Amino acid sequence: MIDVNRRQRTRQVVNAINLSTLLGLGVAKLGRARLTGGPDGLVLGFGYRLPVPPATAFTLGNVVVLKGDESVLTRRPTLLAHEARHATQYAVCIGPVMLPLYGLAAAWSWVRTGDPASRNIFERRAGLVDGGYRERPLRTVFRRRGGSGEFS
Repeated sequence: MIDVNRRQRTRQVVNAINLSTLLGLGVAKLGRARLTGGPDGLVLGFGYRLPVPPATAFTLGNVVVLKGDESVLTRRPTLLAHEARHATQYAVCIGPVMLPLYGLAAAWSWVRTGDPASRNIFERRAGLVDGGYRERPLRTVFRRRGGSGEFS
């Protein structure tokens, strides 16, 4: 087993109790992903085959599901750190409750920018750039007139 620190172990236990890791394992299996132990107490599922969600990687509990093989992490070295932050968000947001909260945050971001990640609080706190996102500007209707500041 790969070494984990106290914070990572706590995240593992909380995500097991709140059933989000179990959900992640089920979704990964449904998508025929190959599961393997990863760093920081994460479980990695490579080769996910379902078309939804369209992202290269997504996280449910302590399970990081990836559409590609291990080379995805070589090509995008910060991706796993981004997904690990999402695993922590599942622990803080009481597991599966994160799914509707994330959906609302993605919808809010899309309304404001035309992109589900740019103003999504969960993606921003996980690190937009680390996740492969770029920040898009607010739509014109949401920009302040005469100033450089933006509504958040």
